[in-house]
Amino acid sequence: MEIKEILNYNLNLDKFILEVSFRTIEDSDDTQRTDHIDYNLAEEYGYELETELFGFFDDEDDEEIREEQVEIDEDLLIAFLNEYYMINPKFFPKPEIY
Repeated sequence: MEIKEILNYNLNLDKFILEVSFRTIEDSDDTQRTDHIDYNLAEEYGYELETELFGFFDDEDDEEIREEQVEIDEDLLIAFLNEYYMINPKFFPKPEIY
């Protein structure tokens, strides 16, 4: 299943877990899929998802600011997720209707 759009994402910097909600081309407008993925997997697959703002603040005291500054290139995120689920189809999340 091909992902057509990212609805939402959140990167937990403490655990480096990416929570992402998306739709596939087969999903209706009232459907979404949500997954939690180890963010390091993106790098293992050869994707650098963050924009230049990522890593701008390195001081742990500025963690709240850092979380606000993390931006991910959504086109690259879609490409990574499509490849990740093609290789690991058993991890593909089931649809949720809201």
